[in-house]
Amino acid sequence: MIVMKYLAFALTSIIVGLLFMGIGRKYTARIHRRYGPPFWQSYLDVVKLFSKKSISHHWVMDFGVMMGLAGILATIAFLPIGPFHLLDSMNGNIVIMLYFMTIGALGMAMGVSASGNPNATIGIARALTLMLGYEIPFVIVVVSLIFVNKSSLLSVMVANQAGGFLHWNIIRYPLGFIAAEMALQGMLGEKPFDAMTAPSEIASGPMVELSGKMMGLAFLQHAAQVFLETAIITNLFLGGSSNVWIFFLKMFVLYLVSLSINAVSARFKFENAVKWFWKWPMALSLAQLLIVIL
Repeated sequence: MIVMKYLAFALTSIIVGLLFMGIGRKYTARIHRRYGPPFWQSYLDVVKLFSKKSISHHWVMDFGVMMGLAGILATIAFLPIGPFHLLDSMNGNIVIMLYFMTIGALGMAMGVSASGNPNATIGIARALTLMLGYEIPFVIVVVSLIFVNKSSLLSVMVANQAGGFLHWNIIRYPLGFIAAEMALQGMLGEKPFDAMTAPSEIASGPMVELSGKMMGLAFLQHAAQVFLETAIITNLFLGGSSNVWIFFLKMFVLYLVSLSINAVSARFKFENAVKWFWKWPMALSLAQLLIVIL
């Protein structure tokens, strides 16, 4: 039974993530005064990629891509999705999720290292460096919420926000929300923090050697990652929801905010991006931690 529930969680994350990405492409196109592809284009892209032949340099490359997707899907098992729960009662599940979220990047790093392409190597090096930038402020924000809720269970943090909008953590801890929202922009890899892909500089970085089914798996990983990261912020600061459709709507609003910034921003140099994360989100997250402690 738990296996079927997990498969439902995994499929839901991918389907909803692909839908967000499809609508997001249309939304970005409209901001740029273009027509854009239909919202179902993401699903067509997945079908197209999985119907193509894959070119692989080494089994390590294939395993790394699969490991990246598996890490993200494993993290989703600990995530409350509206009224639906799977492993959210496990003590310390938010801490486990923070660990598991790094598996996606590490899996991609393993696969990329086997490709031998310098653009891919540069891209994944930038991605891992940026991860050091945004993960630290985000972890500090999570620690402050653990302290104030006296629990490391994500479901408890959601339950403590019951009672309406004024009880949401976005109202009670605005500095933490702003820091987490800044970190989310980096987690999603959107501008100005997309130096790890940078098509005009390093030919999409880690993706440059992926093709066919391996590229399809990387596409699914990004879709699941969009779902996971917006859902975590929704649970931490927007009160979650007992209605799954309202929960998805809150997630989508967060994603649209990220896409809006992406559509009108230029790319930071990756070293400047890391400095920015260690300056502004770090300051806000530390200020929030001091406020809740004092």
